[in-house]
Amino acid sequence: MRVRLFSLSRVPDDEAAEVRQLLSDNGIDFYETHAGGWGISTPAIWLYDDAEQDRAQALLDAYQQQRQASAQAEYKARRDSGQHQTVLHRILEHPLQVLLLSMLIMFILYVSLSPFLNFLDQLSALLFPL
Repeated sequence: MRVRLFSLSRVPDDEAAEVRQLLSDNGIDFYETHAGGWGISTPAIWLYDDAEQDRAQALLDAYQQQRQASAQAEYKARRDSGQHQTVLHRILEHPLQVLLLSMLIMFILYVSLSPFLNFLDQLSALLFPL
């Protein structure tokens, strides 16, 4: 019976390629399904033989632990060297863009909420006339 081993939804291309290489290097037969033209299918890596599931899952778990450790080490190195960008750094790099986007967000909120606020104002005038 076929078994889904690894979902490829929102997975970086390099990680998907490394998982494919890991399975190939260890002689595990697999196939892939793609999201399709409409993007509604499940992109995933599947095993042909469910007897290999435990071995493949152990390999995948070890790979993901190693990838997580290297990502954390890279983040820590960037943070310690001062190259890590925070939200404040990005705001200070592009203040005009942040201002324009904030104004756009406020306008969209105003247009979206004004009918409800007007309704509440009219309702309060009906319930509590002066």
